[in-house]
Amino acid sequence: MTDAVMTDVPDISADWYHDIVRYADSTPQPVHWFATHFTEGAILLLGVLMVLAALTRLVGGGVRGRALALAAPVTVLLSYGASEGLKDLIAEDRPCRSPADLVIVAGHCPPVGDWSFPSNHATIAGALAATTLLLHRRIGLVAAPLALLAALSRTFVGVHYPHDVAAGLLLGVLVGALLTPLAARPVAELLTRRSRRAARPLTRPARR
Repeated sequence: MTDAVMTDVPDISADWYHDIVRYADSTPQPVHWFATHFTEGAILLLGVLMVLAALTRLVGGGVRGRALALAAPVTVLLSYGASEGLKDLIAEDRPCRSPADLVIVAGHCPPVGDWSFPSNHATIAGALAATTLLLHRRIGLVAAPLALLAALSRTFVGVHYPHDVAAGLLLGVLVGALLTPLAARPVAELLTRRSRRAARPLTRPARR
């Protein structure tokens, strides 16, 4: 049970959803297979890119760089938590449960209670891309379009409205871009204190 209130879906988003799903249904079967598996694969690849970007900071990025690398995974998890909280609060039903005459590429619709707004996949993709861009610009420029494609694929396969993925992507980018530097500050202070203690010479008691 939930006390959340259902919200109206914007007409333009519903219209775009119908157009996209009809187009997706007209594409060849190999495209269906690829689209169905693309989002999960893209999220994994984005995770790998973030780890690679983080390693460049951990190896030679100084105290602030190491702090950013350690804070980045935390903010990605926070973005996911924020997305889940909004889902329960808004409780927007999945589009694939409304138009019975449409065949979705995903093959099945998520169960009732797995709400649609915002898209978790799009949120995670946005957060991973944003944090990767903070850590390493060139790797981040690869991650950004991949995150956009991962988000768009959720509408292509029929399980999210366009506004679901747009909101999720924006949420992930904002949380990743804004909270990562904030979370990195106390981490940097902790790393600085530890390095100072490690550099402090050991003093032995004077012999009498």
